[in-house]
Amino acid sequence: MPRLVGMVAPARLSDFPAHLTLAGGVLPLPRFTGEGSWYGDYEQQHASDGAAGRLVSWHTFDSSWTSWEVHPNGEELVLCVAGAIELIQEIDGAEQSVLLHAGEWVVNPAGVWHTANVPAGSVAECVFITSGLGTQGRER
Repeated sequence: MPRLVGMVAPARLSDFPAHLTLAGGVLPLPRFTGEGSWYGDYEQQHASDGAAGRLVSWHTFDSSWTSWEVHPNGEELVLCVAGAIELIQEIDGAEQSVLLHAGEWVVNPAGVWHTANVPAGSVAECVFITSGLGTQGRER
C-alpha cells in the first residue's frame, strides 16, 4: 500500500484492516479475504506483539453468525456503526446478550465465547478492535 507524507493512502477498512502494534504504530494489512489462512498469516506475522497487538477490522453482516469465537489472550471492542446487532456472550455456561445500535459498543472479555444475531432483513456494520492472538472458533 503506498504511503503519503506521514500517513498511509486512504483505504477502506473492510477491505484492508489495520494492525495496532505494541510500539504504538499502525500497519496496513493485506486485502482481507475472510479465509482462515488470512487470519493465520496475520497472527504469524504479528505474533511478536503478543496480546497487546490489535487487529482493527470492519465487517458487514446481513445474517446471524454460524459460529462462536473466543479470544483467549485479550479483549475485543465491538462498535456497531450502522444498523443493529445482538451480541451473545457465553459466561459461566449461560448465554447473555446485548443489542447494539449504531454508535454503541461493548467489550468481549478475554476467554469469553461470543457470537451474534442480525435481525431478519437487516444489515449491521461493526468495527472490531481485537486482541486476536490465539483466537479459536467452534460451530454454533
